[in-house]
Amino acid sequence: MVGLFKHPKRHIKKLLRDGEYDEAIAYGKNLESQYSNDHDFMFILGSAFFIVDDAKRALPYFEKAFQLDNEDVETLSLKTNVHLALEQKDKAIACCKYIVKLQPKNTEAQELLEKLDVI
Repeated sequence: MVGLFKHPKRHIKKLLRDGEYDEAIAYGKNLESQYSNDHDFMFILGSAFFIVDDAKRALPYFEKAFQLDNEDVETLSLKTNVHLALEQKDKAIACCKYIVKLQPKNTEAQELLEKLDVI
């Protein structure tokens, strides 16, 4: 068990897998200042908030993760979903377009753009 605490991202992921969402968020929030420039940490914490249907609180984490790695399609996909949950259609479209720019064959982003009547 000591090993998990030496690897906080693993510990948060374990808590999330075990359904301990509030504990995962609290643990992550306590470590946030230490890992504020860690893409994976920001992505994991954003995901935790998204899992508990708190898109508003998830967004800053996905934005920070995107800032740290602007070519991570998984981050962009979740950021798109957060924008949609917050009814920010234009921002969701921008994310999808960027995904297609990075991965021209990404059918999920292309289909969402079609659904949003952009293509």
